[in-house]
Amino acid sequence: MNNALHSPHTFHIPVMGTGYTIDTPIRVAQYGISSVISIIDHRLTEQMREYYSNMYHFEYTLIPEDEYDSRAKRITAYLNLVHKIVNKKIEELKQSPFEPRTEITKYFELLSDSSSLKSQYLKMLNLSGERRTVAENDLRKLIVPGSIDVNIMTKIDGPNRSSENEALPVEFNDAHAALRGYAQSDLSSSVIFSAGLNPRLYSYLGSFDDFFPDKNGDFKKKVVLKVSDYRSALIQGKFLAKKGIWVSEFRIESGLNCGGHAFATDGFLMGPILKEFNDHRSELSAELFQLYSDALRNMDKLIPEIAPELLLTIQGGVGTSQEHQYLLANEHADSIGWGSPFLLVPEAISIDQDSLHVLTSAKEDDYYLSDVSPLGVPFNTVRRNSADIEKLQRIDAGKPGAPCVKKHLAFNTEYTDEPICTASLKFQKKKIDDLMTQDLSTEELSKRISKVMEKVCLCVGLGNPSQIEKGMDLQKGTVGSAICPGPNTAYFSHVVSLKEMVDHIYGKTNLISFKDRPNMFIKELQLYVNYIKNVISENILEPSIKQDKYIQKFQANLNDGISYYEEFYTSMKKQWGEISSKSLLALNDLKKELNSLTTLSVT
Repeated sequence: MNNALHSPHTFHIPVMGTGYTIDTPIRVAQYGISSVISIIDHRLTEQMREYYSNMYHFEYTLIPEDEYDSRAKRITAYLNLVHKIVNKKIEELKQSPFEPRTEITKYFELLSDSSSLKSQYLKMLNLSGERRTVAENDLRKLIVPGSIDVNIMTKIDGPNRSSENEALPVEFNDAHAALRGYAQSDLSSSVIFSAGLNPRLYSYLGSFDDFFPDKNGDFKKKVVLKVSDYRSALIQGKFLAKKGIWVSEFRIESGLNCGGHAFATDGFLMGPILKEFNDHRSELSAELFQLYSDALRNMDKLIPEIAPELLLTIQGGVGTSQEHQYLLANEHADSIGWGSPFLLVPEAISIDQDSLHVLTSAKEDDYYLSDVSPLGVPFNTVRRNSADIEKLQRIDAGKPGAPCVKKHLAFNTEYTDEPICTASLKFQKKKIDDLMTQDLSTEELSKRISKVMEKVCLCVGLGNPSQIEKGMDLQKGTVGSAICPGPNTAYFSHVVSLKEMVDHIYGKTNLISFKDRPNMFIKELQLYVNYIKNVISENILEPSIKQDKYIQKFQANLNDGISYYEEFYTSMKKQWGEISSKSLLALNDLKKELNSLTTLSVT
């Protein structure tokens, strides 16, 4: 049992977009499955609060957008509702009989066969009479819901203005308000910060008592950092420790083999990264605890006698039970994140039928690393999604860009004093008009205009699937759904039930029909080689000494990673057989391809 994460499962469902997991806890927490809600979009949380209040017959009163601190209040209210619904469902589940197809039976049937709780359940089934009644009651007491965690993308922290159009203090920035909304909620769970260090936001954590230990050394609310390498974990962990904030978990995610925004490391691969974490895990905890204790002492706060638990979880490209078990047993992960495959589980996430059709019909080459994000960060997506189709229709109509209604990604001040979004109609018109006045060749002009028009409104597009699924009215101006799957989704081609996906994770069935799916480490390496090929091509067109140094460093790190994997797959031959043999062949091909790129870099 994975007590550390308050879950009987060894997997969790990470955040997916703003809408796909907006209500996932309501769907799966009663089965002990932990999941993550994005809380940056307060309009969406308010719509969901109204929807679920009506569904469960709870009183609902609108929190107007122009009300003081409405962003935080809306988030708090929604999280409290989710908490209330999950508690209601878990109590109902506990009261249901141990009979076929009941909720309590589903709870235990979903567990891994290696779970001690599952073993206790199976023993109960062989009992009768009073002994069975006692065993059933004992099992009911052990039932716990999955954690209702929240995600805040640290980069989405734009300033806001009052209803009187006056600039508001930094505490009312998007991410700050979202954090306050979570901090003031009834939840006892974790906030996951993604996209890197935001000093002001991290410092703001100290404003809330729930992030500090109680007299027993426990936290009501924990801090989790999503990181792609050890150095990032150490820098961010030390920053927070010096503020008296303990990082309870480092969530290690592949830089490129993930869904949504992809933050490429400098060529550091998952295998060597995991080794570095494992080699220095105790050292990391000790160093952070020393800084943490000193900070708490200076703040005159309670200091735990021993270092609080520091968990390591892994996600990004995991697709088979074999990979899942390897990461648990050999890399000592406390839980494994299964994200993109759950896009094909409408029982667990919010998704519209059109997007499901796109995902089930997409081929491996349809998943790609795009430039559609207004953040300017590479974004994993899939071709022919309805948000892209809508974007092309606007372009064909001579009106590129989308209405900017939510403004979460409005950061550009190239043409305006007030930040605007690069996916907006306003920005794209100004940018294209500007390009038209420049002395550019027809080919160069066309290329630059295409680059401008590639951006998609993700604020609305990533929320629409959850609203379309529920028959809600959509935000004025756009109706398309943006999809944020990782490349791993290509190997899951059918809509499946929650039980089928969980059975796949635990090795009871196999949902992958794709014959030559590469191992997760090989797939990540393929993505990194393709990534650096594109960087090199761009550097040839617009040479840069700085970029050339980056390329050389990137290639050197990839070669180091390949050397690590050569030893790794050789050592795994007995355990993995054909997978290791195929992976070694793929490694050799990728090594040749990478080394052939050396002559292309500019010196």
